[in-house]
Amino acid sequence: MAGTEPPAACGPVPYEDPVVAELRESPLPRPAWLPGPALGSFLAGATVMRTAAFRAAGGFSPRLWLGGEEELLATDLRAGGWWLVYDETLTVHHRPSRQREPRRRRAQGIRNTLWFTWSRRSLTGALRRTAAMMAGVPKDITSARAFGEALGGLPWVPRERRRIPGHVEEGLRLLEGPQRASRARRYVDG
Repeated sequence: MAGTEPPAACGPVPYEDPVVAELRESPLPRPAWLPGPALGSFLAGATVMRTAAFRAAGGFSPRLWLGGEEELLATDLRAGGWWLVYDETLTVHHRPSRQREPRRRRAQGIRNTLWFTWSRRSLTGALRRTAAMMAGVPKDITSARAFGEALGGLPWVPRERRRIPGHVEEGLRLLEGPQRASRARRYVDG
């Protein structure tokens, strides 16, 4: 994600997405043979993935469509026995759309994080993460709308809930501190 300037046809000078530092410094335990830090999630627009793994885990959830959809897929991949790794040798250039609605994207990110949390985390983990989000997001109409939309998912979330293995839940717990401190997870517009 960081690297030398691409050819002029590729657009502006690249920058390192704030989530990269979080990935590079992942606290998850890993086997010695893994070539880099083990991950609990990834950045969808800047990822290389085995097609077989993607299909085996069910791909991206159509309910979460955009904004936090990676966390659900990553958890399902880990639950299925796949490893996610940060590989420093790869440089990925992602060109996000310039047609963005920051408030809508933020609302989707908050809503989707809650849906993921409620559909996969243990009761304790879900309560802890929900409380941290309630305390950490801006107190405004966009956040209120996001929580309202998330609550609107309560009819289907329990039906689609899947229990994850203990080692995956423990990994998600280990990531809570870095996620709270992350510049990439500020849930602000822009």
